Amino acid sequence: MPTLSSRLRSLLPDPGPARALTIASFPSSIGRGLFITASVVFFTKSVGLSPLQVGTGLTIAACIGLLAGVPMGHLADRIGPRTMTIVFGLVVAGVINLYFLVSTWPLFVAVASLVSVGQSAFQASRGALIAGSVPSEQRVRTRAYLRVVTNVGWMVGSPLAGLALFFDTRAAYASVIAATGAVTALGALLYLRVPPVVPQHASKRESISAALRDRPYVALTVLNAVLTIHFGITNVAIPLWVLERTEAPAWVVSALFVVNTIMIVTLQVRTSRGSATVPGAARAQRVGGLLLAGACMLYALSAGWPAWAAAAILVAGAAVHAFGELYMAAGGWGLSYELAPDHAQGQYQGLYNTGFQVADIVAPAVLSVAVIGLGWPGWVLMAACFATAGLLVPAAARWAVRTRPVTSEPVPTP
Repeated sequence: MPTLSSRLRSLLPDPGPARALTIASFPSSIGRGLFITASVVFFTKSVGLSPLQVGTGLTIAACIGLLAGVPMGHLADRIGPRTMTIVFGLVVAGVINLYFLVSTWPLFVAVASLVSVGQSAFQASRGALIAGSVPSEQRVRTRAYLRVVTNVGWMVGSPLAGLALFFDTRAAYASVIAATGAVTALGALLYLRVPPVVPQHASKRESISAALRDRPYVALTVLNAVLTIHFGITNVAIPLWVLERTEAPAWVVSALFVVNTIMIVTLQVRTSRGSATVPGAARAQRVGGLLLAGACMLYALSAGWPAWAAAAILVAGAAVHAFGELYMAAGGWGLSYELAPDHAQGQYQGLYNTGFQVADIVAPAVLSVAVIGLGWPGWVLMAACFATAGLLVPAAARWAVRTRPVTSEPVPTP
């Protein structure tokens, strides 16, 4: 029978850069779980901001963070992605502690914006570090391991933050903020275990606008952003849908989160197989889009049934949704890496990550209006969006392949 240690090791790739990258991501994932769970309550109860001020401030900060991905990724290409990953990780850890000084809404927006910029820069640099540290055929698999460990980290961090919610004191919430900064700093320092990646030679450097001028890559970023709106279904649409439009008990929302988490942790690496090439990645995103559309239709069917039947339909929808998420994520990793020039991975990953950030910003409003406002026709509309985006990905990927420049390797100047 497998031991606990062997099960834990199965969550990690083989020893080497991929394992070092995965281990380094774990502490910051715990911090993310801590922060997401308790931060809003800290801002409202301890700082004294209204929920509207918190939501508006975080939205403004997210919009400002959009501007950082491409230029900071370009900086990582020039200086070296490992160095900048560590630097940006430590910057985020330090800025998080500035939340202790927040007493007004403008100051909250300023600190949240600094955190958002730092996180965008960190993600772009880490993307370039992954690209430079592992062979191209292993990048998607490595990202799959990273996602598994990230989810495990959230599972660890969220219950710990629940202790602060239980005690409900400023000291308890402050300890969560401090712990978030500490584990984020630890995660940044652990990237020292990853071998350094040599900065790109001056003769191979792209201009800072290269990714933005790559129209097929921009198109794929937009399509991925549409598919990424599905994250808001789990976080925003489903809780509201269950409470307002179905007879299912409220506890089913937690059950759906559990279904999603278990499937991601146990199946992400397996479902990433075949997505390391452009055709395979495009097929994965197409499948992901169609599965997300199917999940939307199941969610729509859950209205008007008795509680037990509604709950069963919702669980089935969550399972289909999780499979769609698995394939969509794997396909996105493959496309983002394989279609980006190796000497500009930082700025290209920064651009691709911008799609995720845009989706995070627009998803709550779009889903609230479409699903809660329109009811089942809104689910049909979202299904059509996901299916259309998924079906367009292969054509956009072929366009991107046709436009990739064919160049010979320059000989470095001594």
